[in-house]
Amino acid sequence: MALQRTQRTSSGGVQSLERAFTLLERLADAGGEAGLSELAHASGLPLPTIHRLMRTLVSLGYVRQDRSRRYSLGPRLIRLGETAGRQLGAWARPVLAELVDQVGETVNLAILDGDEVVYVAQAPSRHSMRMFTEVGRRVLPHCTGVGKALLSQLPREQVLDLLERTGMPAYTARTVTDPGRLLRQLTQVARQGYALDDGEQEVGVRCVAVPVTAGPTLAAISVSGPEGRLTRAAAARMVPAMRRAAEQLRTTLLDTAQG
Repeated sequence: MALQRTQRTSSGGVQSLERAFTLLERLADAGGEAGLSELAHASGLPLPTIHRLMRTLVSLGYVRQDRSRRYSLGPRLIRLGETAGRQLGAWARPVLAELVDQVGETVNLAILDGDEVVYVAQAPSRHSMRMFTEVGRRVLPHCTGVGKALLSQLPREQVLDLLERTGMPAYTARTVTDPGRLLRQLTQVARQGYALDDGEQEVGVRCVAVPVTAGPTLAAISVSGPEGRLTRAAAARMVPAMRRAAEQLRTTLLDTAQG
């Protein structure tokens, strides 16, 4: 009986596992659905390799294949994602609570899941009038501070593909609904290091957000409050403390991922 050797990468990992997770991430980047040729273009892997790995993922329930032979993320990933989100929230909560003590307003942590922003943790303000976003809530990224902070970390072509899939519905009179204008805002966000939502998702609410850069997943921290209290000047003053919190969270997540 011949022994089959498992190919390993230069980092010591198992190559087939790395490739399988690469394909899952490329599926997520494509909005959750793609064909073989699209996956080959996005991943750089040979078609026979992709076909073999996807067939295995389909048999395990992590990927679905429809009648047109296109692949989509499977339902078995839901439990993993929900559990990982709870764990991420637990790790982040002490950092968010410390930031609330410094800025005095509600702090949120959000990630990009497919084409949507998902709030995974929150530390509430002590004000009687405060913002509340339910953990697990999903919103489109074009109209929120955290969404803009997340999109600013992506290539522009990927942002345009996402916007084409989701559209840019208006939630208030201030919502940005033009892709070109949003791209210009994202360039400014990348340059200044923070994003603003000036009543674009909810009337009377302002939000300032910073990205958690170079971490294991796309994430952003936001501070939100009533426009009358969270002025533009107040938001700008909060950014240094938010950046320190984002760096602390990035280090925590990296340590956890490597540990």
